[in-house]
Amino acid sequence: MNLTDPQNIALFFSVLIACIVEAVEATTIVLAAGTSRHWRSAAQGVIAGLIVLAVVIAVAGPAIQILPLNVLRLVVGGLLLIFGLQWLRKAINRSSGYRPLHDEAAIYQKQVTAARAAANTSKFFVNDWYAFTLSFKGVVLEGLEVVFIVLTFGTNQHNVPLAAVAAGAAVVIVAILGFVVRGPLSRVPENTMKFVVGILLASFGIFWGGEGAGAAWPGADISLLVVAPSVAVFCLILVFGMRAYRLSHVSSPVGVSPDLSQSGAPSAGPRFGAAAGSAAVSVAGGVATMAPAAAPALSTETSAAPASAMILPPRPHGLSRRLAAVGLFLYDFVIGDDWQIAAGIAVGLIVTTALAPMWGAAFIVMPVFAAALLPYSIRRSLR
Repeated sequence: MNLTDPQNIALFFSVLIACIVEAVEATTIVLAAGTSRHWRSAAQGVIAGLIVLAVVIAVAGPAIQILPLNVLRLVVGGLLLIFGLQWLRKAINRSSGYRPLHDEAAIYQKQVTAARAAANTSKFFVNDWYAFTLSFKGVVLEGLEVVFIVLTFGTNQHNVPLAAVAAGAAVVIVAILGFVVRGPLSRVPENTMKFVVGILLASFGIFWGGEGAGAAWPGADISLLVVAPSVAVFCLILVFGMRAYRLSHVSSPVGVSPDLSQSGAPSAGPRFGAAAGSAAVSVAGGVATMAPAAAPALSTETSAAPASAMILPPRPHGLSRRLAAVGLFLYDFVIGDDWQIAAGIAVGLIVTTALAPMWGAAFIVMPVFAAALLPYSIRRSLR
């Protein structure tokens, strides 16, 4: 485990930063469960969640290492690029002012409010089942992303132990901070860290995905020193361009506070490609005015019909409901909230695989696809 090797240094800090982001979110949930409900039950939920993650590592770790290296890089590169582009889309929307910043304090307060309102029940050896379940789900859901990052980064760099040490360091750092402050880790610059992690995930995804598809990068691993800064510069251009567009299309008179939504966050400003039926915005004399959109007409038959007359599909029960829940979880974990990104990346990998044997510059395909998919996904998310 040579920490003087540049590749090992990059691996350690990439995994460390990514895992800190996930650990902050999990710690916020655990703190909410412990402070508002029952600390012992919350701790039991954490232990149970860690046991589940250990089993996942024990099963998935050897299975991943069996795969051929090119197949592994193709699959892992594609998944990392899916994760990275979705993280970048959210970070760019927040940095440009089109979405409110991620507020860990607000999330903590929401979890506390929900926990205090829940009924207190005990099951098996757990005094407070709600606190146990809340902590367990938080650790498992956020921990699965940590496991994925450790196994993919570590296996590709042939150094799973170093990736595991970085993940462990991230968990210890965040856990100590959480224990000391006993509240939300709102001072951790999570949005900035997510921006950095998104750049790293997208950069490694572009590189490993292209390499797994058969493309030869100029200079081999040294190409990462060009790919990562290029992704960062491209994202910053999007941030500043979107911010300038937003500011040029919304102006408020002096002394008038900005429009606030029900959540208290400033209005996000103009949407790219506003859909039909949205309110019309006009600017006259430097003051933005908004004309309310016409409310959609309601059918008298629908509104007058009793609830009993509505035919609803039967709800699944038992095993089918559990399988459906597992399927939805896997879909959300792998594909995320924008299936078109995943589809576009799959097409890019197929095109790279087809062109690599006959074209020496096939490595350029994945950066082009990523550069096209990111602004497209941003535009769709703001409609």
